[in-house]
Amino acid sequence: QVQLVESGGGLVQPGGSLTLSCEVSKTIFIKYGLGWYRQAPGKQRALVASITSRGIKKYVDSVKGRFSISYDNGNTLNLQMDSLKPEDTAVYYCNIPGGLFGWGQGTQVTVSS
Repeated sequence: QVQLVESGGGLVQPGGSLTLSCEVSKTIFIKYGLGWYRQAPGKQRALVASITSRGIKKYVDSVKGRFSISYDNGNTLNLQMDSLKPEDTAVYYCNIPGGLFGWGQGTQVTVSS
């Protein structure tokens, strides 16, 4: 199975920022598009941001205006997260929309004072 490796998580205070990254090939991006998922303790894993091969971006309402997804240099998916809130605390994963690839370890984002 294909497992993508996420990086960039960490501990940040409310209102702070983090940028997550995931290396994924352009061929996959063109074929499937890409997305960022997150899973908080006791909650279901959910897609929070996606980007299509045409560059169309979508976000769940809870992160609109604060998160920005992008695909750079033909090999890196990024998630810029600003104005972070405690409710953003979760393990974040990259995958194609639908989550059809295997799930990697993800990267932990903790927003706390």
